[in-house]
Amino acid sequence: MTEIADPPRVRRPLITSLEVLCVLIVLAAVFQSQVTALLDVPALRTGSTVFVAVCVQAMPFLVLGVLVSGLIAAFVPPDALRRVLPVKPGAAVPVAGIAGVALPGCECASVPVARRLMQQGVAPAAALAFLLAAPAINPIVLVSTAVAFPGEPRMVLARFLGSLLTACAMGWLWARLGKAEWLAERALRRVEARPGGSRWVVFAESARHDLVEAGGFLVLGGLTSAVFNVLVPAEWLDSLAGQLLLGVLVMAVLAVVLALCSEADAFVVASMPGLPLIPKLVFLVVGPAVDLKLIALQSGAFGRGFAARFAPVTFVVAIACAVGVGAVLLGGS
Repeated sequence: MTEIADPPRVRRPLITSLEVLCVLIVLAAVFQSQVTALLDVPALRTGSTVFVAVCVQAMPFLVLGVLVSGLIAAFVPPDALRRVLPVKPGAAVPVAGIAGVALPGCECASVPVARRLMQQGVAPAAALAFLLAAPAINPIVLVSTAVAFPGEPRMVLARFLGSLLTACAMGWLWARLGKAEWLAERALRRVEARPGGSRWVVFAESARHDLVEAGGFLVLGGLTSAVFNVLVPAEWLDSLAGQLLLGVLVMAVLAVVLALCSEADAFVVASMPGLPLIPKLVFLVVGPAVDLKLIALQSGAFGRGFAARFAPVTFVVAIACAVGVGAVLLGGS
């Protein structure tokens, strides 16, 4: 019997987000009067104003951060940090934490860098300290925090110290209590670099990937902030002002659930009225250390067993460090 060949498959046209955006723009232009009438609601006007303000303020820092991060990925040798770290893990932890200043990217970029450091022989305690510090204490994040909180320089210093203390505490805890079997085998497997290849291609791909990922979370954060300002009555946040413990817990959970980019979270939390500074500081310290997207990235890079142990402990340590530093620097603000 002769077999009947399968008919050639017809390739369906791929519809991407760009085509969807173009269609939406055309529809908005055609039905401009109807859309204007539909959106002429005070609540929607307030929400759109907050959304645009958050995105416009944060976007320059986001773009600058991914550009510098792409340059580092392409032109800085991956073992540069290992050469400056002390041999003993306990001494290497604070050095690796301070070295996080050199990676002006969001937490999405710190996970693969930390895994690469482990694969090149850096102690896991130092690599994890770098992972937690890099997205929280780099200059882009600190400058964006200063812009988001004008007239509150203490907030910038408090965020720096709270995040660095969190990174060092988790590094020291891992050096004392961590076990190698908690890390997946792929996290420690040495990966050989590919010969050849253009560094500018690496820069372009890294910057594009980080911008797409972080930009999506920025838009999500802007929308969340807009909805928060419209739907949540100001009286609810005012009630948290007198309940410090409840405010801290609520903002810590929001930081985990919202999973905002560290280069944009300051603008989002600054737009939330009625909250004292300490719960806002908790939001800024917890978010870059542990959130839903970071837990997913850590599970993929280091294994689910690692993430199941590391994330809950980081959550508690970050809250404690933020509250402690906030009590000293911010007082009752």
